[in-house]
Parts: sequence; C-alpha cells; structure tokens
Amino acid sequence: MKQFSSKRSIQILGHVLQQYGIDKMVISPGSRNAPLAIHFSELDSFECFSIIDERSAAFVAMGMAKSLKQPVAISCTSGSAATNYYPAVVEAFYQNVPLLVLTADRPTDFVDLFDGQTIRQKDLFQQHSYGDFQLLEDDKKNAEEENLKIVKTAIELCFEKQGPVHINIPLTEPLYQYATELPVFPSIEKTIQKRDFEISSTLVSEFNVAKRILILAGTLDKNPELQSLLSQFVKNHSAVVLTEANSNLYHDKFFNHIDRYVFNFTEEDFRTYAPDLLITIGQNVVSKKVKEFLRKAKPQNHWHIDEFWQPNTYFALTQEIKTKPEIFFSQLLKFAKLEPSAYFNLWDVLRDKKDAKHNEYCKTIDFSDFKIFQILEQKIPSNYNIHISNSSAIRYAELFPYSQNHNIYCNRGTSGIDGSTSTAMGFAMMNENPTILISGELGFFYDINGLWNNYIPPYTRIIVMNNGEGNIFRIIPGPTTSNAIDEFIATKHQKNCENLAKHFGFGYFKVEDEATLLRVLDNFFKPEAKPKILEINTADIQNAEVLKEYFKFLK
Repeated sequence: MKQFSSKRSIQILGHVLQQYGIDKMVISPGSRNAPLAIHFSELDSFECFSIIDERSAAFVAMGMAKSLKQPVAISCTSGSAATNYYPAVVEAFYQNVPLLVLTADRPTDFVDLFDGQTIRQKDLFQQHSYGDFQLLEDDKKNAEEENLKIVKTAIELCFEKQGPVHINIPLTEPLYQYATELPVFPSIEKTIQKRDFEISSTLVSEFNVAKRILILAGTLDKNPELQSLLSQFVKNHSAVVLTEANSNLYHDKFFNHIDRYVFNFTEEDFRTYAPDLLITIGQNVVSKKVKEFLRKAKPQNHWHIDEFWQPNTYFALTQEIKTKPEIFFSQLLKFAKLEPSAYFNLWDVLRDKKDAKHNEYCKTIDFSDFKIFQILEQKIPSNYNIHISNSSAIRYAELFPYSQNHNIYCNRGTSGIDGSTSTAMGFAMMNENPTILISGELGFFYDINGLWNNYIPPYTRIIVMNNGEGNIFRIIPGPTTSNAIDEFIATKHQKNCENLAKHFGFGYFKVEDEATLLRVLDNFFKPEAKPKILEINTADIQNAEVLKEYFKFLK
C-alpha cells in the first residue's frame, strides 16, 4: 500500500513537478522534510537519491543537472541544513545550472522564537537565486490555489533562467500522516518564455568593417553546432578564435592554449595583438593573462553573447546580445564577409613559435605535476567525461589538448575548491559514459563526503594529485614572500587517500614515479566491480618551479 504525504502543499508540489517532467530529487535526511521524502519516494515517476551531507547533496544534484541538462530537485530539513546548500546554489547561479531548492521549514510563527532548527529561511538565497518563493501552509486561506500558482511560477523560472530557484515550505506537525490515494489536480498550462533573436544590420556592418576580429570562448558545454559555425570563421583566416580546455571547442585553427601565447605580453604586445572587435561567448575564463591583455587592449567594440549574463569583464562592452551563441553565429554567417585577415596570420606566427617551444620543453622535463598532466591527456580513454578541480589542476589542464577528445567540466562559476568531487559524482550517476575526476588533494580532502554516495557507478575514476600542499600558492605571485606560506596559505600536510578509499569502498592505487604511473594507468581504466582512486604523490618535487621554468622557456 502506498504511503503518500497527507500534506496538501506536498501533493501539489509533486503534481506540478510531474507536469514539467522533473523526476529526480536528492534528499538529505531530517524530520521536517519527512513529508517530502515520504511522498516523492512513493511516486512511481520519481527517482530519489539519499545523500546525507547537504553541502555535498546540492553539488551532487548540480552534477546530475549538468549531465541531464534538466532541472534536479533537492530537499532538506530546516535550520542550518538549508544554509549548507549555499555553496552549490552560488555555483549553479553563476554557471546557470537548473536546481530546484526545496527547503522544509518550521511554521512561520515559530521564526525567531528560539525553537529548534528554526532560522530565517524565507528568501535565504535571494542574492544568488533566480527566485525565492514560500508556500502557504495548508490551513491558510486559498492555500491550494495559491500554492499551485507559486510552484508553477518557480518551476518555469528554473527552466527559463537555467539556474537555481528556491521554494521554502513551512510545515506544521504532525508530519507523519499518510494518504493512500492522491487527489486529482488540474493540468498545468505551460507558459515558459522563449527568446526570439534577429541580428541587426548594425552588428553585421560592425563585423564586416572590422579588420582584427577576436572571438574568445569561456566556459561552455560541448556544442558541435557552435564548433561547426566557428570553424567557418577560421577556415579562411577571417577571425582569431581563442579557447580554453573548459570551452569544449577544438579545431586545428583555433588557438586552444591561451596562456601559452599571451602570458608574456608586453605593453607593446598589448597594442600589437589588440582586436578592434572582441566577441566573447561562454562564462568564466580561467586565464588571468588574457583578462589583463584585453583590459589593456581596449577594443573599439566588444560584444558579449549569452542568454543570461552580459558581464563587462574587459571594461569595453558595447553590445549585450541575449541569445545562444549558435543562434547568433548562424545568423551572422548569412551576411558576414569572411575575408582572409592579416590579424589571423599575426597570431598564427606567434602560435607556431610558442607551440614549438612547448613541445621542446615537454621532451625534457622529469616526473612532476606538469609531466603528469601531459601523460594523462594522452592516456585517458576518449569515452570518459573529465571533471577537473579548481586551482592548479585546471591551470595545468589548459596547457594540453584535453578538449580535443573529451568533454571537460570544471566548477568555474565561483572557482572554489568546494564541491568538485560531489559534482563529478553526481554527473557520473546520470551519464552513460564513464566519468573521471582529476583533483588536487586539498580540494579532494575538502569534499570527502562527495564519496559518501551509494550511487557512484563502478566505472567512475578519480585521480588525486597529492603534492603535499596547496601548490597553487607556490605558482601565483605573492604568497611565497610571506612567512605564513607553509602553515596558513599552502597548508603543508602529510595526509594521503589510502584509508579514505578503503572506508568508502573504492579500489586504490598509489604511484610516485613515471614508470609506475604508465604501468598502472592501463589497469586503472580496466572495468571492475567498484570505482577506483589513483593517488599520485609528488610532494618531494618542486612542481611550482617546473611550471615557472616552462613559462621562462617559452620566452
């Protein structure tokens, strides 16, 4: 016999979610949200997942939503549980990942009475959500009619903005009362807004008179249509296209390794390589050097193309173009004059020089974090989705052609180390292809509960680069001048992953040299009944110096 929740607000919530095809929910344990756990776990159209730690749970759901390209719901109890969602909500907000955040709450009259697990939950995420809503309690006037409207509005906003939307749900006791049948609610008329776009003659004119056109791609999901369209702009050397690994765009005529080319630009280079038309697509760009270059270059025109964000990152924004990049470029190509450009040839000469130096350096270096990223790019099977953690890991990945044969993901919304493991595990749960996470050890240890997850597929792989500290702080300028570098900034340690792997039921490998790494990798990717962790220890190697010498060598 089914045991649905008798709470009318929860029944309405379930009905509307079903109407919009949202059928995945990550639930963290608690009593106040028990009506949600009871109800949704009994609905045949829903698949529910139990993740205990709310911070991890929200990142897991974000990974699921990225994989599905569909909203995923999360549910937690009241009080501090809801606040633990915040890191993932912020990340989803800046990445435009659709999360439906469902927080159970005490009755509204209990707020600020010092009742247990009762805080000010209404509008909790309003600074970093696309909408904060609160349902009426069942005994309030017109509650059913109003709650239907509220849930419909919230869900449509989640779809339209492709980002987090919060519904706070006050629930009175008793919480454990059941219904064996559900009432019939009216069908929902969907009114999700879609944007139309038509390119203006002004934009076409600006493009056709520009002599130095630079297209910069930030963080994007894999998009074969966009890649095909952009390839038309480089086919005859009409524009320069700069990409990063997490742009998920690759072409022999794209400039795929930004820092390799612009890291050492002088004031004269800023002028020499400056575009007169800058077109940016996608979100956060990893390279600080390209930001410095374009801020100093001061292009005459800067267009940013995105459905949701139009940031003035380079202090030169002249056009906010609110559409998908593939829609924009498909229309532009109908009118664009794609003529060969000396500007492309200027960049091409630079690339040939820097690529030759890169290849020469790669032949000379010994075992180090740099060398490992070179090896991994060549050894990871092509069917793997690659998730890369923040700090030094994503920066190393930018130096090698990871996006040529793989889908690349990294939490660059806020660029924090929290949640990389949980996001990757959530993605793996929903994807038919295997997932590998490449992480520094501090980010991995910080998100240990990302492994407290019973749904991780056995073909999931994790590689942890353990260099004994936050090595990024040896790379970026400034921290090494401080007496606090070891204990408080880089936070040197001697921890490893072996017992963690055993605790969470993962296979475990450890390597400390190149020969062992090459031997182990082949076995590491072979199918087994449980996921695996490979820990690569480089704590005794001067990894930061290897990277700094690389950039010196490129000069």
